[in-house]
Amino acid sequence: MKNRGDHQASRNFISQKWTLFLCICSFCAGLLFTNRMWAVSDSKLVTRPTAVESEGLKLVSEGCDLRRMKNVKRDPKQIFGEVSKTHEAIQTLDKTISSLEMELAAARSIQESIVNGSPISQEDTRSSSEKRKYLMVVGVNTAFSSRKRRDSVRATWMPQGEKRKKLEEEKGIIMRFVIGHSATVGGILDRAIEAEDKKHGDFLRLDHVEGYLELSAKTKTYFATAVTMWDAEFYIKVDDDVHVNIATLGHTLVRHRKKKRVYIGCMKSGPVLAQKGVRYHEPEHWKFGESGNKYFRHATGQLYAISKDLATYISLNQHVLHKYANEDVSLGSWFIGLDVEHIDDRRLCCGTPPDCEWKAQAGNICVASFDWTCSGICGSVDRMKEVHKRCGEGENAVWSATF
Repeated sequence: MKNRGDHQASRNFISQKWTLFLCICSFCAGLLFTNRMWAVSDSKLVTRPTAVESEGLKLVSEGCDLRRMKNVKRDPKQIFGEVSKTHEAIQTLDKTISSLEMELAAARSIQESIVNGSPISQEDTRSSSEKRKYLMVVGVNTAFSSRKRRDSVRATWMPQGEKRKKLEEEKGIIMRFVIGHSATVGGILDRAIEAEDKKHGDFLRLDHVEGYLELSAKTKTYFATAVTMWDAEFYIKVDDDVHVNIATLGHTLVRHRKKKRVYIGCMKSGPVLAQKGVRYHEPEHWKFGESGNKYFRHATGQLYAISKDLATYISLNQHVLHKYANEDVSLGSWFIGLDVEHIDDRRLCCGTPPDCEWKAQAGNICVASFDWTCSGICGSVDRMKEVHKRCGEGENAVWSATF
């Protein structure tokens, strides 16, 4: 029994020694780890102020010591120069932002057109860098019953076949007759237009139901569609009973190409007609104040042009743009409140011979000619060739023009 007690006491003594040894080792290891962590933290704290101090020294060396600047009197001319530079930088930034907004708006328009099933050309599948740039898109507004008017235009101022394609490729000028579809889609009227388009290939078909009282909606749809199909500087709407000199139109537009938002036409401010049954009756006449008031300034509807930014604006906001009874009034109303420059150019509304003939002989060739009494050339089917012969700019004018 004694030997067994001595052996047990010996084991307990060994266990106590090992326990004490392990505790000491753990304590030492803890100290070592703690010292290393503090060293790392201290090194970071030391590094950061050093970097800040170096930047401070750099600023001081470059003459940017704020304490000294407080006591320095600056030249007013120098301050004005710096303010001017800042203003120019802000303007440049504003233009960049505006361009990005327009590109975004155009992209949204294309997306909406795809969703809504509107026509998109093959060019819209290209990247922005590959997409062809055009000078202008000329949309000739026409109706199902106007076949003879279209033929009179084709026989005079609108090039046909290969010449029209050459005009697009070499001069960047797109020309199309603009028309929607009948109330009965696929009916005899639509089939007639399809056959005519197959022969000439000069139509732009819109997702729009044709009708005289729907001209404002058609105008809106035309610009929204055209700006998604062709990337042009200007978009023009002209009636199919108006004579146009294409080269002169191009020269007129390029004078304004550096302006961001321009609205070009023969500006007018006609009376608001409240009486029912009269031509150009305005059902919403009450919005324009007392009886006898006039409309705001807007371009007459026979021919007008807008820049790309405005066409993009119409495309992006077409679902909220209000339509008045008269399409030229509607267009003008869409630009109220926008930073738009109105260009009143009377060469866009010359009279028929002898008016346009006299002006041509004097070297002031007209862009467009029509009769105010008929809101177009009176009897245009029979008289278009005469007007073209007496007031036209010449067949070679557009081919020799440089835009």
